Amino acid sequence: MLWETIRLAVQAIFRNALRSFLTILGVVIGVGAVIAMVTVGQGSAEQVTSDVAKLGRNLLVVRPGQGPHGPGGTSGAAASFDVRDVDAIQDQIASVRVAAPANTRMMTAIAGNENRSTTVIGTDTRYLEARDMPVVLGRPFFESELRVGASVCVLGETVRRELFGAGDPAGQTMRLKTISCKVIGVMEEQGVSSFGTDQDDFVLIPLKTFQRRVAGNNDVPLIYVAVKDGYSTDKAKGEIERLMRERRRIGLDEEDDFNVFDMKQIASVLTGITNVLTGLLSAVAAVSLLVGGIGIMNIMLVSVTERTREIGIRLAVGAEERQVLMQFLVEAIVLSLLGGALGILLGLGLGAVGANLLNVPFSPDPFIILLAFGFSALIGIVFGYFPARRAARLDPIEALRHE
Repeated sequence: MLWETIRLAVQAIFRNALRSFLTILGVVIGVGAVIAMVTVGQGSAEQVTSDVAKLGRNLLVVRPGQGPHGPGGTSGAAASFDVRDVDAIQDQIASVRVAAPANTRMMTAIAGNENRSTTVIGTDTRYLEARDMPVVLGRPFFESELRVGASVCVLGETVRRELFGAGDPAGQTMRLKTISCKVIGVMEEQGVSSFGTDQDDFVLIPLKTFQRRVAGNNDVPLIYVAVKDGYSTDKAKGEIERLMRERRRIGLDEEDDFNVFDMKQIASVLTGITNVLTGLLSAVAAVSLLVGGIGIMNIMLVSVTERTREIGIRLAVGAEERQVLMQFLVEAIVLSLLGGALGILLGLGLGAVGANLLNVPFSPDPFIILLAFGFSALIGIVFGYFPARRAARLDPIEALRHE
C-alpha cells in the first residue's frame, strides 16, 4: 500500500515537472545556501588554525609594554628585554622547550639590479626551532657567526624568488641598505596566511649583527617561547610572568610592564568570529527553507483544487480518508526531499567553489548535510499536512459535482 502511494505521488509530481521544480526551488536554495555557508565557514576556521600552527607549536610571544599586540606589533614605552632575559626563560622554566630573541626592522634588500622592501629579523638559531621553520637550501647560522655578529643572512622564499629567481642563492652576496651580507640559506616556504600576510617575506641575520649595524643597541623587543609538548601554555605563561616580574623588579601592587601573548588566542578569536558570521549567514539562508515550505503548501493547495474530482472518485469507490491524506502528504514529502537532495548537491558545489576562491580547505560537515536533509523532510510533513487533510475531508458528493 505504501509503495503504491509513493508511486502515485511521484507520478503526480512528474506530471507537472516544471511546476514541481519551481515549487521546490526555495528548498533547493535554502539547503544549498546553508551547506555552502557552513562548509566555507569551517574551511576558514581550519585555515586559521593551520596558519597559527605554522607560527610554531605551543608558541608564546613576550614583549615589553602592555596592550593587545600581535606578532610584529609595537609595544609600549617600557624598558626592553635583553639576551639574559631570553636565557633565563629557557634555563629556569622547565615547561619551556626553547626561547628565542628577535628584533625586526623594515629594510630594502638589494641583489644586483633587483630590490625589495622586506622585514629584517635579527635573531639566532633558536628562532628556527621556536617557529618550526627549517632551512631547505644551504644552512642555518653557525655559533661562531652568531657570536661575532658575522655579515650572513638566511632568506625567506619570497625574498629569494624576487631577488635571485629560482636558483640557489647560497654563497651569493646581497645588501640590506648599506650592509653587505652573504646568503647562506633559504627557509622552507610557508605561503600566505588567511590574514593576507606573506609569511616568506623576511631576511634573518644574526642578532649581534642587527644590534650593532641596524638597531644601534642591545635591546630584544621580542621573545618567542615554544612550550614543550604535554605542558599547558597557560601554566608556562604564568611561570614566565612570575619570572619576568622578578627580573624586572615589579612590586606586588604594580602592574606588569610586559605582555605574554598566547598565539592560540588568535585562532580562538578568529575562529569565534568566523563561527558567528557563519551562523548568522546560515540563519538568513535557512529562511529560504521556510519560504520553500510555504511554496510547497501553496502548490499542494492548488493541486487539491485541480484534482477535486479525482479525489471524489477515489472516495466514492471506497478509498479511506487516511489513504487520500497519505497520498498528498507523501507527495509533499517527496517534493521536499527532492529539493533537499538537489540542495545538497548545489551546496557542496558552491562550497567547493567558495573554498577554492578563498583558498581554504573544502570541509563539508556530514552532520549539517544530514540535518539540512532532515529539515527539508520536516518541511514536507509540516507544510504538506494541511493541504493533505483538506483533500481527505472533501465530501465525495460535492467533489464529484466539481468541474
